[in-house]
Amino acid sequence: MTHSAAPTSDRRAVSAGGAAKLTIDLTALRSNWCYLNGKVGDGCTCAVVLKANGYGTGAAEVGKTLYHAGARVFFVALPEEGIELRKELPHAEIYVLNGLFRDREKFYYDFDLKPVLNSLEEVAEWSSFAQSLQEELPAALHFDTGMHRLGMSIGDALQIGESAHLLKGIRIDLVMSHLACADTPDHGLNEKQLNRFQRVCELFPEARKSLSNSAGIFLGDDYHFDMVRPGIALYGGNPVPDETNPMLPVAHVLAEIISLREVPHGDAVGYGASRVTPRKSRIATINAGYADGLHRLVGSSDDQPNGARVYIGGHFAPIFGRVSMDMIAVDVTDIPEEHLSRGAPVEIMGAHVNVDELAEFAQTIPYELLCSLGARYTRHYKR
Repeated sequence: MTHSAAPTSDRRAVSAGGAAKLTIDLTALRSNWCYLNGKVGDGCTCAVVLKANGYGTGAAEVGKTLYHAGARVFFVALPEEGIELRKELPHAEIYVLNGLFRDREKFYYDFDLKPVLNSLEEVAEWSSFAQSLQEELPAALHFDTGMHRLGMSIGDALQIGESAHLLKGIRIDLVMSHLACADTPDHGLNEKQLNRFQRVCELFPEARKSLSNSAGIFLGDDYHFDMVRPGIALYGGNPVPDETNPMLPVAHVLAEIISLREVPHGDAVGYGASRVTPRKSRIATINAGYADGLHRLVGSSDDQPNGARVYIGGHFAPIFGRVSMDMIAVDVTDIPEEHLSRGAPVEIMGAHVNVDELAEFAQTIPYELLCSLGARYTRHYKR
């Protein structure tokens, strides 16, 4: 399946209020889910990971869009996230990845949230709560196959398999683990985790099984099992590093030029005088900064001149100097005059400056960049 780039944003899309604009392309989001769903086939459920407010894009809108596209299973990190999502999706299956929080069992029960049980202690607490209600309650069992973050051990799996009373009152809806190195396909830990997970699965033949995140989907059919749990790929991040990104961009950040000035050769621009013009330059000031989620590392200095870039009027332009709280400076010397004026649109992130590229300049990952998108953007959902 080939995805085409999103159309270039135009001047009319810029906010009239002075804040930069964040557009979430729900059509691209839906297309991304359908693409991943198609890769795993009819026998496998393509779930949706919606933690951290849908990776910064808005869990409610994302959830509703993908439910209408056909998604029925959703994962959040916290019970509070699950409660908010339940208001939008009354019939969805919602799992809480971070487990069963102590003394909050009733929240899971009242809002029909399924805890992902990460320890024998959590298993015992959920079992005790279920028995107190004289009901059978659903849950997922999470086993650690090599990431050493959350999840029960292989030994715990054997103990549960041999002691049915540990699960009294619990209906196991899902058995899962999480890949640590799926975005490095040749890493030896992938196969080790697969083999360990297969051993665990033998102990729970009736439950659905899930191992793969976004990148794991691309490791092949052996990693798919009954359910995959894509996250970053849904929101446009590249699940296959070092290969062409098959996903459409979802988050588009559009700012505007608020000032233009000529700067003589040899003068410094911005805080710390960290960047000096190598020639007579034209510098544009743009209305977005680190308060909007642009990490300071995307800037540049004379010692590190290769900062990130923006897209203006069909041309790329480099960020020049440090990122300020509310602004960045951009060298637009080589951009034709007709594209430069106060109010001219500037793509910070989107179809031309993708989230993976911007994250690389920030020395981080697209997950962090999306989750850091500032609250003061004028937010728009494109349907």
